[in-house]
Amino acid sequence: MTHGFFGSGGNWRSIARKVHTARPDWGIVLVDLRQHGRSDAGEPPHTLAACADDIRALVDEMPTIAALAGHSFGGKVVLAARAHMPPTLQQTWVFDASPSPRSPDEENPANTVTRILSLLERLPRRWAKRDDFIAAIVADGHGLPLAQWLAMNLVPDGDAMSIRFDFVALREMLLDYCRQDLWSIALDPKLPGEVRLVIAARSATVSDEDRARLAAPDLPPHLKVHTIDAGHWLHIEAPATVVDLLTAHLPTSLR
Repeated sequence: MTHGFFGSGGNWRSIARKVHTARPDWGIVLVDLRQHGRSDAGEPPHTLAACADDIRALVDEMPTIAALAGHSFGGKVVLAARAHMPPTLQQTWVFDASPSPRSPDEENPANTVTRILSLLERLPRRWAKRDDFIAAIVADGHGLPLAQWLAMNLVPDGDAMSIRFDFVALREMLLDYCRQDLWSIALDPKLPGEVRLVIAARSATVSDEDRARLAAPDLPPHLKVHTIDAGHWLHIEAPATVVDLLTAHLPTSLR
């Protein structure tokens, strides 16, 4: 399981524990993508394909991995990785991420990540106190829970704290994410395993056009669609529903 922009695999720790409790036949690995969490920065270029290659390298090291799951940016990463997975992969879970390309325009209401990245680039890198950083995020019009979550990316820096991100690398990743069209990967029945695309009903990440395409009667049978009554941060707003989905639909036996 992996995460969205500015996050880490630990964002899904509570859900992972509950899924494992309900389905002890499954172990769960929480993955920090490059430029995030405790992972290495990775070698450039910092692209969606590079992130997918990182996932493939992990699967090579842990060949018993039978499913991939990712949220937001991470959802598109695991979908890209599907194109290079061994036949033992049984499922790819895409949580509120679209296979479609999208505009990186900061005025697009669906592009919260782009707006936050621009804000972080404008703000100081060093902060005397965590609360000062949180206050600056809230002052820009963002909610307190989001500001507190972003503050998890502050690290000690002498007698102060610094934001740990490489903004140049992050922007490269984000722009490449926006321009990639992965419908051919999502729709290809010859690639390994089924795809389960989970849409947050109150999120604009998956567009109306995407939703119409996913409701088409000729959708290939390997592509399953679920809708959750939640906003984009569905693992925070509707964790029980996410747990129920995973526990109900993870395969009952591993090949």
